[in-house]
Amino acid sequence: VTDTPAQAIVPFTGDALTQARTFTGLSDEALRVRAVTAARDKSFDDLWALTLAYLTTETSGGVKTSPHTLRAYRKGVQVLTEHARDHAWNLLHPGRREPGMFVATLSASGLKPATVQARVAAASALYRALRWAGATDADPFTDVKRPKDRTKGIVKNPPYRADFVQAMLAHANAQERVLLLLLAHAGLRIAEALAVSWADVDLERRRLLVAHGKGDKARRVPLSAMLREALTALQHEHDPAGTRSERVLHLKAYSSAYERLQKLALKCGREHEFRGFHAGRKYAGTQLYAATKDFTRVAGFLGHEQVDTTRRYVELPEDDLDDIVEGFR
Repeated sequence: VTDTPAQAIVPFTGDALTQARTFTGLSDEALRVRAVTAARDKSFDDLWALTLAYLTTETSGGVKTSPHTLRAYRKGVQVLTEHARDHAWNLLHPGRREPGMFVATLSASGLKPATVQARVAAASALYRALRWAGATDADPFTDVKRPKDRTKGIVKNPPYRADFVQAMLAHANAQERVLLLLLAHAGLRIAEALAVSWADVDLERRRLLVAHGKGDKARRVPLSAMLREALTALQHEHDPAGTRSERVLHLKAYSSAYERLQKLALKCGREHEFRGFHAGRKYAGTQLYAATKDFTRVAGFLGHEQVDTTRRYVELPEDDLDDIVEGFR
């Protein structure tokens, strides 16, 4: 049996917190050596393990960082590692122009600006992890210009149209119907929707507790009549009496929920209109703004800290100023 070198990073086999302990329990010198070795060998597995440990213990999200965010960071670290390997980067001492070339290479490959920005964010996280470990002082992406997308997100990925939502609901089973309405009526993020338990549902008061929203912030949202009806039907179907801690939806993974709704769209002959989960949240936000004309209230409903974020979720009608302008004197 070959001994594992003392400086090698042991592959991750537990949860994020368990892995983080394998790093935080090291002496400063041992951690530095592990990080230096991973960077020298351009080992993606080891560099990602280090980055994940840093994200788990040294960021505001910590262990609550969403799986979606972690997937994006993981992909970005992988892309940077492969680029460094292919272009003979010294990760610990990158050349002054190399980060800019990395960004230019990503843009030239046809990636959308938002994807390039996500890759650079992941690369920056890797370097924060390397600095945390004492392996380098380099911060190569600080001044790198990142491409800007001039097209607004609400244009690229607008809210679902009412007829599409109604068509999906008409063909949905009990679970799918609740999932759709948690997105399109309650305005939940997909991670929030999948985490809802029966204990969070108050049908009598027409409220739903989002116990762990983004940033681990809780909020309460009103339940529409259709969503209350769908929840009641699902409750009767599964009879969760005495199991208030059980999750409302049996779907647990992002990918499973995506596949389920994608198949539902195919079933009703509108697969070309399915664009994931966020368009459902935008549908909810747009409907609420149309009724209230108040971005602050919509921000609270969607769980946004900044109203500017909410503006990207609301589609304003192109003719909403026509009547006002008509009466100018």
